Amino acid sequence: MLENPINTLYPLNEVFQTIQGEGTYTGVPAIFIRLQGCPVGCPWCDTQHTWEQRAEDQVPLTAIVEKPAASSTWAQATATEIVALLQDKKYTAKHVVLTGGEPAMYDLLELCEVLESAGYRLQIETSGTFPLRVSPQTWVTLSPKVDMPGGLLVRADCMNRADEIKYPVAMEKHIDELDNLLKVCPPRAGVTIALQPISQRPRATELAIQTCIERNWRLSVQLHKYLHIE
Repeated sequence: MLENPINTLYPLNEVFQTIQGEGTYTGVPAIFIRLQGCPVGCPWCDTQHTWEQRAEDQVPLTAIVEKPAASSTWAQATATEIVALLQDKKYTAKHVVLTGGEPAMYDLLELCEVLESAGYRLQIETSGTFPLRVSPQTWVTLSPKVDMPGGLLVRADCMNRADEIKYPVAMEKHIDELDNLLKVCPPRAGVTIALQPISQRPRATELAIQTCIERNWRLSVQLHKYLHIE
């Protein structure tokens, strides 16, 4: 536990327990902590309700637990309050996914350390457009967003820190974008590269499968959407 906690307030959109449906940890029981706020602006984003942090949408902490999907309401909580909430809900999962929105907008070190001290393993899902302020043990799932409306660049330090690179694809130009990114900002040796078809479109899925076979990459298929779970 931190010797001198600074009691950072984190803006939370929702907290829920489910099965991780993407990437290396697919199939693992997980607690998702979704943070509010994102300036990246991906057109296909399925959590656009997390983009803005409007004062009129702020609610008490208990109101964002397992709430109806696609709600823009959010609450503030310290790391200690978040752990207490997970324990109060008696969640059994020990894998915690920090997602968003864009969670790397915030300094997450205190949250990571408090959660790890309570026995949780951490994973962050990020676009790589903000510096990563997480614990050394945190598994970094980087889904780099290139040429998005927000105009933010993928950071070389995020590419180098990633444990897996999970890239959304729908057409050949997305493969070309990834190739260029890997050339300009090479990841560290041995990192897992996975292609994820956007919105499970058949042509996107076919392209992803073909490319993964050709390059010995991994396919990520958003299992939770096929199973119709959150």
